[in-house]
Formats: sequence, C-alpha cells, structure tokens
Amino acid sequence: MTEILTPRLLLRRFTGDDLAPMAEINADPEVMRWIGDGSVQDLEQTAESIERWEEEWDDEGFGLFAVELLGSGELIGFSGLSVPEFLPELRHEVEISWRIGRPFWGQGYASEAAHAVLEFALQDRGLDRVVAIAHISNTASQNVMRKLGMVPERDTTDPRFGLPLRVHAIDLSEYQG
Repeated sequence: MTEILTPRLLLRRFTGDDLAPMAEINADPEVMRWIGDGSVQDLEQTAESIERWEEEWDDEGFGLFAVELLGSGELIGFSGLSVPEFLPELRHEVEISWRIGRPFWGQGYASEAAHAVLEFALQDRGLDRVVAIAHISNTASQNVMRKLGMVPERDTTDPRFGLPLRVHAIDLSEYQG
C-alpha cells in the first residue's frame, strides 16, 4: 500500500471509512465553488468519485491520496495525481490536484500535501512533468501552484461548462522540493 508521511499529514489510499467525511467536504458549496460547474456532490456521487480515483491507481499506477491529519486521523481531503480526461488537449499529461475541507483552509495543508505528491511523482513514479489546472479566478489554488514552483503555461476553456481555466506546469527535473 502506498503511503506518504509529511510532518503533519498521512497521504494514503482511500478506505470505506473515508466516504462520509469526503462526502461532507464535497457537499460544501465553498469547497466545490471552483470545481467543474461548482455543483456539490452527495454521498452517492462521492462514492462514485472515490471508486474512479481508486481505479486510476490500478490503471495508471498513480491516483488521488486521502489526506488525513497525523494527530487525529481525521480525513481533511485529498491530493494526488490523475490524467485530466475532462480536458482533451491535456489527456497526455499528468495533473496534480487537491481538495481540502474548509475547516482546514489557510493552514498550509494543501501545499504540504502537494509538495509530497510532487516528490512522489518525481522519485517514485519517474514523471518528468506535471500540470495543474484551476479556474482562472481560483487564486488560492494558483497560490499553491506557485509555491510548488509551477508556472502559468496557458489559458484554456473547460469544454464541459465553458469556464476559463489556467494551466500551470513544472518540469520535475527542475523541481527543488
């Protein structure tokens, strides 16, 4: 089983116990504001998402990690790698992403988890490039991308919803950790 420890977090595969807390995160309109068309997800939709995320581990050799606080074991969200299937022009890329519950915002957890995922991409999976995609107005996620050393590469449009997106990228041979 793939696990990553950081000073404050455990990144691990999802389990059945993660469904309810992840569904609570996905039901928060502020958390989901910049994801897709901004719709929240219920318990059933979250279960389907987790199932897809876990299948990607089998198909691609990477996926999304459940992120839990080391001290309490509480699930606070996810961070990991995926193929951005929703954006045809980037289907050949690997995307880093994260989603953290609102009570945990502003504490550096997204950056801490994402740094660990970038190291995993480089050292464990041998990737040489990773992208990140965010709604153009999602400054919080773009700040995390900058902290990771990612640079804006281009703007595009989400073909599903017609929303403006910004693609950031990093060549992992230049990643400084």
